[in-house]
Amino acid sequence: MTDVDQHDRRRPRVKVGTGPETIRTLKRELTEGLLPDTYVSDGALTHMETVSGGLAGAADEDSPLPVAASPLNPAGLAGLLAQHAHVYRTKYRKNAGGEMEPYDEECTPPREVLSAVLAGKTWPGVPALRAIIGAPVLRRDGTLLQIPGYDPTTGLYLASKVDLPPVPDRPSPQQVAEARTFLLGRFLRDFPWASAADRANYVALLATPILRHFTRSLTPFGMIDATMPASGKSILTGGPGMLYGQKILTWPDEDGELRKSITAVFAEQVGVVIWDNLAEGTVIDSAVLAQLITQREWSDRQLGASRNIASVNDRLWMATGNNLQVGGDMASRTVRVHLDPNMPHPEARDQSGFGIPHLDQWITSPAHQMTVLWHLLVMVLDWTRHGAPRAAGLSMRQFTPWAQALGGFLAHHGIGGFLTNIADVREVDEDATRWRGFLSAWHERHGASPVTAAELRRSAEPVHLGTDLHDPWDGLFITTKSGRLPNAIVLGRMLTGQNGRWRGNYVIRAETSERGDRSVFRVEHHDG
Repeated sequence: MTDVDQHDRRRPRVKVGTGPETIRTLKRELTEGLLPDTYVSDGALTHMETVSGGLAGAADEDSPLPVAASPLNPAGLAGLLAQHAHVYRTKYRKNAGGEMEPYDEECTPPREVLSAVLAGKTWPGVPALRAIIGAPVLRRDGTLLQIPGYDPTTGLYLASKVDLPPVPDRPSPQQVAEARTFLLGRFLRDFPWASAADRANYVALLATPILRHFTRSLTPFGMIDATMPASGKSILTGGPGMLYGQKILTWPDEDGELRKSITAVFAEQVGVVIWDNLAEGTVIDSAVLAQLITQREWSDRQLGASRNIASVNDRLWMATGNNLQVGGDMASRTVRVHLDPNMPHPEARDQSGFGIPHLDQWITSPAHQMTVLWHLLVMVLDWTRHGAPRAAGLSMRQFTPWAQALGGFLAHHGIGGFLTNIADVREVDEDATRWRGFLSAWHERHGASPVTAAELRRSAEPVHLGTDLHDPWDGLFITTKSGRLPNAIVLGRMLTGQNGRWRGNYVIRAETSERGDRSVFRVEHHDG
């Protein structure tokens, strides 16, 4: 008997008949586990399969997970049925004696039948797939999900990017000491951190995908920037990216394109999304990005279709560049990691004394990625073994649970400085700087006297001094995002949108004029 014959004998037999009977039969068989590696996600059947031809890339290249969960369509279902089941129907033919006798004929159900089978949203008995992860994570009860495959407790499917030996639930003191020494004394030792906060913030971002399900918290945006090129930014983002799967994106020029790229990347099996190598001095100021970072679920119209899709926002979102700035609401939603090599050619540094020379090449090896992940998990499990203490005094708007959990993790391992560079992030808040300068100049010119938007705008008109045009505001009048002076109507809307918002020691107050026919605005200044 050939291997093919043996395989055919092992396949479950499924008898089908008329269209309605076939629909009922296949629906029942699918709910009873006919097809392996089949799950339900948002009411639709999906099939897990290994992705062939995957290649290991550099730290600044895409690094997808080795499996993909594809929603089943009629063609896909037909292929899986042919592979894993013997679907047949009974037919009749004349025998040698001229009598009709039955025989079984393997068949593929018609496309419309398969479409009807998949049209339902209810699949009792089919395990629910919440997400695919590329590295072990802490379950909500503090245990480590580290066995590859589907985990019914969480609904997560672990598709490890590296072959990781079992991590002990209770690491020994020696293992913990070795993990700290490796992570801090070798792997991260030679980066030109601008401050202790930058190193602590990075370790927090590196551990975030492991702890996200445990902390049940939103995760802030990670901004990794440097004063000079070749400082190691891409290596830092490649750390979590290669461990958890990464997608590298190009920063778009406007929010519409940004929304499209965000929606598209949710179809990728990755844990980290990176906008890499933004132009020097780029201001990250996007209402779309601010919305993404503070939402547990991302909803948008599916590209190329008219229906909306919703995806759980379980990614780590980061950006890299040189001397990046933040604006708008992103300042309070961003964790900054800043590198400052303080030299003209960082790439020319002598690496002979480095903890890990040529780290950009070293980190691309799966064996080395396993080493980083192993030691990081040892540190995480040592923290949970001691009760997972939190840093109760930390606060970060919607991200307070994240800050307190990661702050406790870092403090447990003696890593200081976490989030102490918040003031530095505010200093690179380009939006706040512009408004603070504008309000300061406004107060110098008008004091606390109320003015209309039209009066304020007229005061910004250039004046002739001889043959030259002079800007009476010395470039401090607020402009639109395109860099142009707003007209009176647009300025009024901008000022109303800033009503009551403090910019340094200045705040705008919007009121109604004495006659009650228009809005007026004034600036208050409070020392201290």
